[in-house]
Amino acid sequence: MNNPPVILVTGCGGQVGFELQRALAPLGQVVAVDFPEFDLCDEALMASVLERVRPEVIVNPAAYTAVDKAEADSETAYTANAKSPGFLAQRAREMGALLVHYSTDYVYDGQKEGAYTEEDATGPLSVYGASKLAGDQAIIASGCRHVIFRTTWVYGSHGNNFAKTMLRLARDRSELRVVADQWGVPTPASLLADVTAHAVRSAMVHPELFQSGLYHLTPSGETTWFEYARFVIEEARKRGMELKVAQITPIAATEFPTPARRPVSSRLDTTKVRETYGLTLAGWETFLSHSMGLLMRNL
Repeated sequence: MNNPPVILVTGCGGQVGFELQRALAPLGQVVAVDFPEFDLCDEALMASVLERVRPEVIVNPAAYTAVDKAEADSETAYTANAKSPGFLAQRAREMGALLVHYSTDYVYDGQKEGAYTEEDATGPLSVYGASKLAGDQAIIASGCRHVIFRTTWVYGSHGNNFAKTMLRLARDRSELRVVADQWGVPTPASLLADVTAHAVRSAMVHPELFQSGLYHLTPSGETTWFEYARFVIEEARKRGMELKVAQITPIAATEFPTPARRPVSSRLDTTKVRETYGLTLAGWETFLSHSMGLLMRNL
C-alpha cells in the first residue's frame, strides 16, 4: 500500500491555516506548522522543516498581514511576503512539490469600474500590497508547479477579523461608524480551504492535466464595509445575541485615515476559477449567514 502524500501547511494558527487542516486531512498526511517553528524570515529554519517533512504539497497561507504596520516595517513585510514565497517556490521546484499560495486584492489600485480579472494590471497602494505582489511574481517566475488564490476580506471562526470586531463593538457601543465607500467581498476561510483541497486533489488525481495558475477566489456578489457590518449585526440579533448598538452610521474612508491606503474597489472576477475547477460560488450573504453561529461562539 502506498504511503499517503505529505501535505505541509504553514501558518496553521491563522484563519485559513486552521481551516486547511480540516479540509486537507482526507487527502494525505497533513503536517501543520506555525511561528516560531516555521519563521518566514528565517530561510535556514524553513529549509530544515522542508528537509525533515519532505512534502509533496506545500500550502502556504502564512504571511505578514499587519497592513498598516508594514508601512514602517517594509523590510520585514518584504522578507515574509516576497522573499519567503520565492524561497518556498524554489524548494518546491527542486523537490517536485506543488505549492499553493494566497494573495490579496491589495495588489490592485482599486480604481477599476468593474471586477478585476487575473489579467488586469496591478498597482498596489501600500507596502503590504507591493510585498504580496512581489511574492506572487517570485512564485510564477520560479517555474514550480503552483496555484495562487487571490482573495478579499477574509473571515473565519478562528482568529480575528472584521465581522468579529463589529460584534464585539456592537456589544459595548450605541453607535458604530463604518466606511461605506470601499467595495469588496467577504470571503470565508472555509471556502478558501475547501477550494484548495479541491485543487490539490485534482492535481493528485490528474497530474497530466495540471496547469499552474493564478485565480481570483471569493463568493459571488459585492458589498461595502458598512453593509457588511449591518448584515453581521442583523444576523446576530436574529440569533438572539444581545447588542447595545442602536445606530450604524456610514462614513467616507477619508474620515477613518490609516497609514496604508486601501483600494476603493476590491471586486474580483471569479470566472477563471469557476471554469477551471467546475465550481459554483454562492453569494457572500449565504456563506456569512451560515458562519454566524461559529463567529458568535468564538468572539
